[in-house]
Amino acid sequence: MVERKHPDPAPTPLGEVQALVDGGDMDCGSGLLLLITRAMRRLEPGQLLGVRSAEASVVTDLPAWADLVGHDVVAEVAESATGPWWFAVSKAGGSAEAVTVFTRGERTPVGRRLWLYTNFDCNLACGYCCAESSPKAAARRFDPAVATAVFEEFAAQDGREVFFTGGEPFMHPQLGALIAAAAGLERTVLTNGMIFARGTRRETLEKLDRDVVLQISLDSATPELHDRQRGAGSWTRALDGISLARSLGFRVRVAATLYDEDPQGVDALNRRLDDAGIAAADRIIRPVAHEGFADQGVHVSLDTLEPEPTLTADGAWWHPVAVTDPHLRIADAPLPLAEVFGVVRDTLAVQDAAARSGREVFRCA
Repeated sequence: MVERKHPDPAPTPLGEVQALVDGGDMDCGSGLLLLITRAMRRLEPGQLLGVRSAEASVVTDLPAWADLVGHDVVAEVAESATGPWWFAVSKAGGSAEAVTVFTRGERTPVGRRLWLYTNFDCNLACGYCCAESSPKAAARRFDPAVATAVFEEFAAQDGREVFFTGGEPFMHPQLGALIAAAAGLERTVLTNGMIFARGTRRETLEKLDRDVVLQISLDSATPELHDRQRGAGSWTRALDGISLARSLGFRVRVAATLYDEDPQGVDALNRRLDDAGIAAADRIIRPVAHEGFADQGVHVSLDTLEPEPTLTADGAWWHPVAVTDPHLRIADAPLPLAEVFGVVRDTLAVQDAAARSGREVFRCA
């Protein structure tokens, strides 16, 4: 999948266009919608976007998308009876944001919440890690200077919540600076709770403002399941981390990641958390997503995930569980944040308009 921007018109089988998106074999329900939405936002009304696709469903879906948004497919060329196909789309005077929004249940307003991957290296190599983090993973650390610019823009747009995740955030040597850059916002750090008990990481922990929430992973009431999923000895060290964080005055949330929600196992975990003094409102059960290292789990795609805009050192993504999925990449850089949120809002507007009209516009392969 390629997006090319041209200061001068670029030749295609359709004639000259101002920008070109090559979607390969993606359909609108996977990643093509994000690519064409981002590219169209960068054009002026009346300019042409060229789209090349080898996916047959796009022949039906792309004109439906253009009709919903108000753009005009002015040309279509097939290289053969089985594709690939080329489309030239003229940008309308407005944008997809003008489409009436139809809300499907409760949704966190885009721009209120932001996820940030502090890094991708980790002291564990969990078998279901959606980010493919491990001790051998490239660190890909987020720059505190970039984070400062991100959070300034986020706050100016009335953002409220920031979630710091990884990798293991406490392996980032400048984690304190990253979190401090988001001062004034609601801040939560997701951690396995295993490595902040001593040394410089303990210093980082103790220096954090006490309004920072620590979300610590604990998958089961006893070591067997947790250690099987995360590594031998990790259960005991996670409990120690929970105790330490609470003793230092931090609010602690506990999150369990499970392939199958076993009622007996969940009940046992809740009893364990009762004993640990963790409030019921601070307990989270989440399923495994079939992403990253996981070879099974919940299927995720553009049309099954409500957006949770997520930044990494090298891009922006639709959701934190999908940062290894190129189909769910929003942008190639974390800034400008306005473009990231803009692409998400435009995409949601079209999805909601399609749902309202009863059209099946965004089918997944």
